[in-house]
Amino acid sequence: MKLFASVILGVSAIISAALIGNGLTDLRTGDRYVTVKGVAEREVNADLALWPVNFSVSGDSLDRLQSDIEAQQGLVRSFLLLKGFTEADIQLSVPKIVDQHANSYGANLPPERYRAEVTVLVRTQDVDAVKAGMQSVGELVKSGVALTQSYEFQPSFIFTQLESIKPEMIADATADARAAADQFARDSGSKVGSIRRATQGYFSINDVDPFTPEVKRIRVVTNIDYSLE
Repeated sequence: MKLFASVILGVSAIISAALIGNGLTDLRTGDRYVTVKGVAEREVNADLALWPVNFSVSGDSLDRLQSDIEAQQGLVRSFLLLKGFTEADIQLSVPKIVDQHANSYGANLPPERYRAEVTVLVRTQDVDAVKAGMQSVGELVKSGVALTQSYEFQPSFIFTQLESIKPEMIADATADARAAADQFARDSGSKVGSIRRATQGYFSINDVDPFTPEVKRIRVVTNIDYSLE
């Protein structure tokens, strides 16, 4: 009986060891994967331009101020129409009027009481026309329009067709990630299996450089876990 019990215990130990060994092998095999990044980039031209033309007007009375605002808005509109823009491209904003005497006293009073900041906005898909117009704003100054510079109202060039290129860029980023995984697998003597997990980063749109804001660089990064076989 003692001998039989010893044999049974020995066989059980061998079977348990085999099961444990197989479990560890499966676990290690299941955990064999590689995480890679895929990148896709494109350069595209902006298809929408926003060009705010800012100018200032000063006057001693609101009636005179309003008259000067309308006169200079007319000059700006004529200039823009001459450059090939349409009436639909031109939008007038509400002037921002400041009483310059309200917070000034004595000898520090500005010579004219009221000052208005006015913006005429050009919104168009003709990006080239905006670039050309910006190069010739000196004509407005010569006609008597007091143009002003403002960080708040800078020309903007926008790419609006991102949805149309998203699928292709995601496919390119995935292919780039797969190429990296294949290279890793070859170096390690493995084969790339199925995708375990994938996450897509957000699409970034930036100017190619500070001097050509009408050209955009679009970039997306994907992170993918591939099983290794």
